[in-house]
Amino acid sequence: MSAHDSKPLDGRLRVVAATPVSEELISLVTRAEPRIDFIREQDLLPPSRFPGDHSGDPTFSRTAEQQQAFDDLVDSAQALYGVPDENPLALTRTAGVNPELRWVHTMPAGGGAQVKAAGLTDEQLARIAFSTSAGVHAEPLAEFAVFGLLAGAKTLPRLLAQQRDKVWSGRWAMGTVSGQRIVIVGLGSIGRATALKLKALGATVVGTSRRDTAVEGVDEIVHPDRLADVVGDADGIVVTLPGTSATEGLVSAKVFGAVKPGVTVVSVGRGTVVDEEAMTAAIEDGRVGFAALDVFASEPLASDSPLWAHPNVLVSPHTAALNPAEDRLIAELFARNATRFLDGEELINRVDTVEFY
Repeated sequence: MSAHDSKPLDGRLRVVAATPVSEELISLVTRAEPRIDFIREQDLLPPSRFPGDHSGDPTFSRTAEQQQAFDDLVDSAQALYGVPDENPLALTRTAGVNPELRWVHTMPAGGGAQVKAAGLTDEQLARIAFSTSAGVHAEPLAEFAVFGLLAGAKTLPRLLAQQRDKVWSGRWAMGTVSGQRIVIVGLGSIGRATALKLKALGATVVGTSRRDTAVEGVDEIVHPDRLADVVGDADGIVVTLPGTSATEGLVSAKVFGAVKPGVTVVSVGRGTVVDEEAMTAAIEDGRVGFAALDVFASEPLASDSPLWAHPNVLVSPHTAALNPAEDRLIAELFARNATRFLDGEELINRVDTVEFY
């Protein structure tokens, strides 16, 4: 079903807030697209604790009456701002009882995973358009990627260990990102933003893509199937891909077996893209000299994971994407998409309901 086929017949769009959103941002959306009726009951939404806190305070709860009122609101929507309570099962419920629902905008860049987890029917997937917030997180994640590569080049683990132990050693030569060869696994919005920053630092950038199309800042594009062939002379690997059936385990034991000893690995896409067991083995034997990891195969990272204690690993609790501007950027993206939806145009970041990305 095209966006034109599914747009409201009366020229207005009833949007219901299904996840925390401030009155300020609601005003921003309705000023940008006056054809929206943005329905919300703030008392029924959990308070946000920090920017990008789309699930809200976990101590928040609704009475049975409040839950019914929230469900009734969600079930009256033509469009949802967020998956209800960020819970795929709640999406399953409302998709089944609300035949007027035509569009759901998900808060994460990888919102396709929420849609997949909802297990919707073919009819529901055809009737409801889904979009994600991809691109909103590109700049902060690209900066984290550069940070991780710099930390590896500048021997951050050794510096921290010597500072902790109050050791003033002899001097040693540090690496420079300038002149390094970096492989970016995935050239979506995060990968493209990372490539531009690395190119500005003087790196040579190799990117993986299924399409052989020129990308600014990327010197060479290779198919993902050739990843193991190109990591042998790489100084750094940045993983930016979403988690799908096609990307699961793509950075495999074969890839880690082909790397140059001492390579830096940065992971900011989804943890399932990396074979975590193979990566851990490569860290322990020195094939990976430093790893800056914001995402993991299972989250939160298990307390008995050796990654926590390894001196050459930086563990970030899936927080590198968050930044003070995130909520505003999502609201602005939603407003642009609402205009496209109302005008019968294709949505930005529409979810592929076959691969769910």
